[in-house]
Parts: sequence; structure tokens; C-alpha cells
Amino acid sequence: MKSLLLLFICLAWLGSFAQTRMSDSLQSVIAHPQTSDHDKVMSLNQLAEFYRVNKAYTKAMETARKGIMISLRADSLTDATKAYLVLLHSKISAQELDQIRQLSDTLLLTAKKANTPIAMAYAYYGQALFFKTLDHPESVAKYCQMALSVVNEHDDPYIAAKIYYQLYAINANWNNANEVHYYASLALHNALKSNDYSLLSNCYNAMSTAYEYKYDSNHEKAALDSMFYYLDQSEKLYSRYPEQINNYAYAISCINIASYYLRFFAPTDSKAEAQGIHYADKARTILKDAPNSQEVIASSLGILSEYAKRDGRNQDVERYLLEAYQVMLTQQPPYYYTMLNVTKGLASFYETRGDYKNALKFQQLVNEYSSKSFDQQKALKAQKLEIEYQTEKANNELRFLKEREKSRQQKNILYACVAIVSILFLFFLFRSYHFRLRYSLQREKQLQLEKQDSELQLKLEKEEQARLKAEQQLMEMQQQQLKKEVMANALQLEHKNQMLSNLKDKLTEGTEVNIQKVLKEEMILDEDFEQAKLQIQQVHADFFQLLNDKAQRKLTLLDLKLCAYLYLQMDTRRIAQLMHVEAKSVRMSRYRIKQKLGLEKEQDLNAFLQGLK
Repeated sequence: MKSLLLLFICLAWLGSFAQTRMSDSLQSVIAHPQTSDHDKVMSLNQLAEFYRVNKAYTKAMETARKGIMISLRADSLTDATKAYLVLLHSKISAQELDQIRQLSDTLLLTAKKANTPIAMAYAYYGQALFFKTLDHPESVAKYCQMALSVVNEHDDPYIAAKIYYQLYAINANWNNANEVHYYASLALHNALKSNDYSLLSNCYNAMSTAYEYKYDSNHEKAALDSMFYYLDQSEKLYSRYPEQINNYAYAISCINIASYYLRFFAPTDSKAEAQGIHYADKARTILKDAPNSQEVIASSLGILSEYAKRDGRNQDVERYLLEAYQVMLTQQPPYYYTMLNVTKGLASFYETRGDYKNALKFQQLVNEYSSKSFDQQKALKAQKLEIEYQTEKANNELRFLKEREKSRQQKNILYACVAIVSILFLFFLFRSYHFRLRYSLQREKQLQLEKQDSELQLKLEKEEQARLKAEQQLMEMQQQQLKKEVMANALQLEHKNQMLSNLKDKLTEGTEVNIQKVLKEEMILDEDFEQAKLQIQQVHADFFQLLNDKAQRKLTLLDLKLCAYLYLQMDTRRIAQLMHVEAKSVRMSRYRIKQKLGLEKEQDLNAFLQGLK
């Protein structure tokens, strides 16, 4: 046991040493007098990102600002865009949200000035981070797709991997298992081509999560093996490149491995339990004395407490949970979600043990932290809403300015057109004055003749209009009668088709059918239908068109037929005979038609149909 503890201490020291060595290496490159401005900015961005993932947010922002200053001084706007992105990401990670809207706007403006595909890709990714902070996943997906549309024009696997990783995270929240696997695969594919091994470690974890979705759906061993395979790849990556992978990414991989051993292996599997405990201890040890590491350490202690609870080691359960609680108290303010889980675990543990005093104590802490968490979330939500309001306000102002500028341009064009037309009008007015003067005498002589011709033409036009009006009225009457006949014939044909369909069904089922009785009934119904047919033709021509216009959902031919019978004030029994259905079916059809017409329950369908004009 002592040798294992010594090994963990060595691993933690080596990890810390490797991380320090990486920081020193980047700083030496930046400080070298022969380093170009471009290389300095790239190294500053890398160092700022290193500080950010290690939660040294103040250093991260200071370093990013240095990169911005150097790139702007060198007029390298693409490099400035990348530095602005690191600064924006650092502020979001530090929960300093008051300036992220202005910063995201500056990032986008700088990228547009740079006018390069890769700068726009970084800017769109920054917009995706901004809207992710505001909990707008649809906008995040939109800007990620916009970033992908331009990043394809320039091979940059680093930003491509980050974009695909965001799309993976969105679909994971949406529980889209297929999309999770698709985007995680693309993120890993691009991360393998980049030199960012922390990003690659995260993508290995993403692939493990994608196979967890598959395992949850089919419980195949292959999916379980793939989950552990990708986590194992993440661990091996840390062993190969300890100086280029931040300790947090590695610790999270260890937490995931320990959690998988706890969740997916039987309690009787002692080897799996030993591995789970091993990785939980490793996560805790690798982050020993690291700043802002309380959440990961508390998570590892939580896993250890679960193993102890499963084995009935109550003293260890209490010890691990109390240690997790003490660890979380060192974080100011504590991450309330983790603190709630720890205090809930302690309250439940003491309640199970019958120690109601401590159970009550920690239950009160649960309530206290729950209230603080709610207040914190409320304050954060208010801050996000304020950012959204300011963003919308700025967008509206920009939209108003654009519309006003467009309106001003349109007015200028209109004024120019009016001026040109006015000049042309005056010119033609001057010319026409001379023509009128020249032909005034001739026109005076022809006026009488033209007047006579006009009177004759007017008389002919009136006669022609009267004739055309008479023809039009005749055609309308013929068309209306034709519509009525077509509708009536269609209704009778549908009735016959329904009767034949019913007869066919009865013959198919082997039911005995009295053909003579059917024919006799149809002859009687035909006589009734002929009378109804004449009555349907009496319905005014626009009746069916008005019905379709009023309907909120499409009316079938059967619906139109029933409406025509109701308009003719037939009772339910008569309509049932004509439609060859039961009276109950007629009443149900009336109810369905009222729904399609959007009538209230108390409204009368007959009165509605009679009111159609």
C-alpha cells in the first residue's frame, strides 16, 4: 500500500513538473528576441489556453491580451482573431460575463476585417461559445455549421476539432445518440491531425461517451469494450505526452474510467473494483495541490465512498464523504451542484445509520446549499438575460441604422429620378406646345367630324357591351348549372360506389346477400336520390366553394354531400337512407364537420349552413 501511494505521489509530481516545463518552454519562445511576431502570438495563445484549462483565468486573460496587442501592432488580424477567441473563452470559463457580448462583437468585427476563411471560422466558433453561455443550443449549432462552411476552405484541424466537439456536446444534451457518435468521430479525426494533445484527450473521452450511448441502447459487449478502449487511449496519451496534456483533462479521464468500472461491472468483480479504486485515487492524486480542483477531487472521493458502501465499509464511507465535504469547503464559492451531492450523501448515510442528529445537520446544509445554488443560478440567469437584452438592443439599433441608411439611399435615388423626369417633362412640354400650336386649326376643323364619329362609336360600344353582358350572364348560368349537375352526379356515383363496396365486402366475408332485395332497395333509393339530385341542384352555385373557404381542414366529398342534404333541411333518417349508412354515422359526421369548420360546440351546423351567402 505504501509503494502504491509513493507511485501516486511520483505521478503527481511528474505531472506538475511536466506542466511547469511546458509553461516555461512557451515563455522562453516568447521571450526570445529572434521570435517573429506571428510565432510570439501563437505561443501566447497556446500559453493562454494552457492557463485557461488549468483554471488560472487571470493569467490566461493577461496572456491573451498580450497576443492581441502584438498581432494588432503587426497588423496581423487573423492572429488577433485567434487571440480574441482565447480571451473570450477565458472570460466565459471564469464566469466574467459582463463584457463577453462586446468581446464577441469585437472578435467578429476583427475577423471580417481580416477577410480570411480561417479568421471567420474562429469568429463563428466564438459566437457559438457566446450563445452556449446564454443557453441557446440552436444558435450554437447554427454558428458551428457556419464555421464549418468556411473552415473547409482552409485546412485547420485544431479549430475543426473544437467545432465538431461543440456539436457533439449539443447532441449529447439532446440525447441524439447517432449524432453524438458522428460528431465525436469527426472531432477525434481532426484532433488526431492537430498537435493539441489535451484536445485529443477530450475527444477520446467524447468517443467513450458516444459508445456509452450505444451500450445503453443495445447492451452489447463490443460497445462496452469500445468505451474502455478510448478511455485507455486517453490515459496512454498522458503517459506519452505528460507535458502537453493538462492534469485536469487526465484526471477527468481517470474519473470516467473509475465511474465506468463502478457502473458497468458486477459488485462481485474484485478486479474491476480494484481498477475503479485505482483510477479514483489516481485522479485525486494527480490534482493534489492544483488550484480549483475541488470538484474533481470530491468526485473521486464520491466514487470511493460508493465502493465502500457496496462493500459494507461504513467507516470508509463516512471518511470519504466527510473528506469530500471538507475539500469542497476550501472552494469559495463552492460548486453547489457537487456540494449538494456530497451533503445529500452524508445526510442519507447518517439517516441509514440512525444518527439522526448528523442526518438533520447535513439535511439542513442540503437545504442551505440548495437555496444558495438557486440564488446563484438566478443571479447568473439575470446576468445572461441582461446580456441577451443588450445583444437584442444592439441588433435592433444596428438593424434600424441599416434600414435608415437604406431608406436614405432610396430617397436619394427617388429624388434623382424625380429631377430627371421633371427635366424630361419640361422638355416634352415645350415641344408639345409648338405641335399643339401648329395643329390647332386642323384639329378644330376635324373636331366636329370626330364628335360625330365618337357618338356613333359610343352607341356601337353600348350595344356591344349589352350583348357581351347578356352572353356572360348566359354562360354563368350554364356554368352554375353544370357545376350543380357535376356535384349531384358525383354524389350519386359515390353512393353507388359505397353500395358496391359494401356488397363486395359482404360477398368476401361469405355473408348471404339477397340480390333481389338489394336491387329493390336501390331502385327505391334511386327514386329518392333523383328527387334529392334535383334538390342538390337547387343549392346556390357558390355553396360548396364557400364551405371549402370556411373550413379549417379539408372537407371530403362525403362531407360536402352531407352539408348539401343539411342545407336542403333533410332529417337524419332521410340522409342516412340516401347515404346508405346508419343514423348514428350521420350524427358523428355532423360533429366531425363542425370541427373541420371550426364551430363551437354550442353553434348549430344547420343555422351555419343556411347562413352561407
